[in-house]
Amino acid sequence: MPITIGIPFYNAEKYLADAIRSVFAQTYTDWELILINDGSTDNSLAIAKSIKDSRVRVFSDGKNKKLASRLNEIVKLAKYDIIARMDADDLMSPTRIEKQLAILNNNNKIDLVSTGVISITNNLKIIGRRGTDNSNISLYELLFKKTGIVHASIIGKKAWFERNKYDTSLKIAQDYDLWLRTAKNNDLRIQIIKDPLYFYREEGNATYKKLKLAYKNERKMYRKYAGKYRFKLVLKSFLKTIIVFILNLFNKIDLLLINRNSKKEDLKLIGLFERDIKIIKNTPVKGLDTYL
Repeated sequence: MPITIGIPFYNAEKYLADAIRSVFAQTYTDWELILINDGSTDNSLAIAKSIKDSRVRVFSDGKNKKLASRLNEIVKLAKYDIIARMDADDLMSPTRIEKQLAILNNNNKIDLVSTGVISITNNLKIIGRRGTDNSNISLYELLFKKTGIVHASIIGKKAWFERNKYDTSLKIAQDYDLWLRTAKNNDLRIQIIKDPLYFYREEGNATYKKLKLAYKNERKMYRKYAGKYRFKLVLKSFLKTIIVFILNLFNKIDLLLINRNSKKEDLKLIGLFERDIKIIKNTPVKGLDTYL
């Protein structure tokens, strides 16, 4: 069964080649790769266009429409009935697509599969890991964040994305809105696996500006979806905004990232991660290797 892998990118020249190479390193090879430019002003588009492989399609309209719009466009452009997400500054384990697709194909009661994540620095050093096995996620769990879904690790049915579009008015936290909306509509049939198959560059990702906007959007979502829990959750969100403000004053925002991940050192995990990175780095990509 062929699938579509979609990567939207914006000024990702430092990391885009790694992301692309990790697609080519997949043990599952029956895919097309859609690379969609969101108005980059660096060399990202040239990197994407350098690839000489019929499975790769590059789209660019010169506009900066933001992530939600580009994700909706990928769904429209996709040739195949299964779509996999990925961000342009991340990497994925060579077995990611094979494992997720097997789960999706073997369970007709689900539409989506997400994985655990290894949080890494920009230089590919492990910060920590997070993830859990879960196949029955409720709106309550999502509202109180008892369960997390790694957005960029999602693989799912095109039909699901067609009936559940991203809200293009949101500049951040589009995924959280999507999970809450679909859970409220009883259309979030997802299985999460603990296996850390997605490698997420998070160094410097937690900024005061980004978190402040995320919490603002979060409050809008609580007012819209939380029902009887609305007041409690909105108040909690305001308290988080205050805490982030204080942490920012003392230049301690990174503490949030550290606390998000398990810090327990796992030598087996480190060994598997380093093996996967080596495989990715040594995977040839025609055209890209010449360009770089």
